[in-house]
Amino acid sequence: MKRADCIKAIYPEFETCLVVTIMGACAQELYDLGHQENFFYLQHAMGLASSIGLGLALNLPQKRTIVLDGDGSVLMNLGTLATMARYRPANLIQIIFDNGSLLSTGGFVSHTASGITDLAAIAKGAGIPNVAAVSTIYDFMEAAAAAFDRRDLSVIVAKVEATGPDHFGMDLKLPENALRFERFIRENCKKIVENSRP
Repeated sequence: MKRADCIKAIYPEFETCLVVTIMGACAQELYDLGHQENFFYLQHAMGLASSIGLGLALNLPQKRTIVLDGDGSVLMNLGTLATMARYRPANLIQIIFDNGSLLSTGGFVSHTASGITDLAAIAKGAGIPNVAAVSTIYDFMEAAAAAFDRRDLSVIVAKVEATGPDHFGMDLKLPENALRFERFIRENCKKIVENSRP
């Protein structure tokens, strides 16, 4: 199963969500499908997509937040899984693409490649209420559909091939992306923010 195929399969669902990606291949593959102003590509900050997604989900509880993550990034910030479980935002879905490789930083083997480190088991142990581990596109789509249908914190660990895009390069640089993403939230989520205040 390829990460790009997984992202393409659920891309239509992203239109009404806030989407945060990790750096590198995952960001490029989403960008290549067509940028939307509700996408934030967290370039140059490996490991922090889950933390930013958690912050967004907690502050905008009526807006679905999707984090497209990778095994290397999650391993750098395992504590966020416990924090996610502690606060349990019902509007947050984290999709971890586990290719057993630090593909975007040189292709080094990650801890999950040996089969000893199990990110789905770690997520369950951290207290995440809904965790799915998938390795086929059919199972991925089924798990994604279930996550989008429920109103509860969900994590999907998708085993994918250690392959990436044949090119890297975005016309959208991080400062501009951050500014436009913030503007999108301010203009489109204002009523949500006001309605969520006590």
